[in-house]
Amino acid sequence: MSLNAAFLGLGVMGYPMAGHLANAGNTVTVWNRTAAKSKQWASTYNGTACPSIAEAVRDADFVFTCVGADKDLLEVFEGPDGIIENAKAGAVLVDHTTASAGVAEHIAKLAGDRGLGFVDAPVSGGQQGADNGQLTVMCGGEHQAFDQARPLMDCYSKALNLMGPVGSGQRTKMVNQIAIAGLVQGLSEALHFAEQAELDVQKVVDVISKGAAQSWQMDNRSATMIAGEFNHGFAVDWMRKDLAICLEEARKNGSRLPVAALVDQFYGEVQDIGGSRWDTSSLIQRLRKKSS
Repeated sequence: MSLNAAFLGLGVMGYPMAGHLANAGNTVTVWNRTAAKSKQWASTYNGTACPSIAEAVRDADFVFTCVGADKDLLEVFEGPDGIIENAKAGAVLVDHTTASAGVAEHIAKLAGDRGLGFVDAPVSGGQQGADNGQLTVMCGGEHQAFDQARPLMDCYSKALNLMGPVGSGQRTKMVNQIAIAGLVQGLSEALHFAEQAELDVQKVVDVISKGAAQSWQMDNRSATMIAGEFNHGFAVDWMRKDLAICLEEARKNGSRLPVAALVDQFYGEVQDIGGSRWDTSSLIQRLRKKSS
């Protein structure tokens, strides 16, 4: 069954995600801050590019957003030209931005006051997962809104779960980023040690990846880390934004994140050596630079 959906935010994640919705036979309207990107998407996927948020969401039963951060979310949701004021009655709003739990709860309150459903639904899997329709989606919200939006989110998901009330999706994504930070730093140190020990690093990985050291990061990033290639899409700048959210939430709930805080500082050093747009596996470059 074809559904009417709007998708706002056509970055490296949103562009293919909206494409999967269109390829599944849904009617999709799009809006992007850079209008040329909207027109390019509409030409590729036979959708409709709209010049304003209001026009994009007016007839949509589902409105998806995937923008940069809290500030960007508030800009697209609030105000006379925003989603809240212009979405049709009964529409379900799904936000795929990695943002704070607080902003998700704020938007959910605005949506509820207007009779709109809301699901916070950050994703994991990176650009490759978005391109291949294999994202992990962590959701927070009411069961009814989640169940209504689920068939659409299935278009680009390999795992899709409702984690609890609004904000639970964002908090689950924080857990994900905390875990990744430690894993990537550990893998960087291990590969760097192997290099300094003058071992055959790829051979080392081939052996230890069959044991307890194995991880997704090792399987998917070790070869490019060894080669010094860091163009896998999820930039250091964005990881620092995410870790800042994690550390702020930790201050609120009393949890202790010494490793995440340290790795955040290390990513700052990667930025200082010109790696702001390198992907997160570039932590190893910091170690190489210090040893050179």
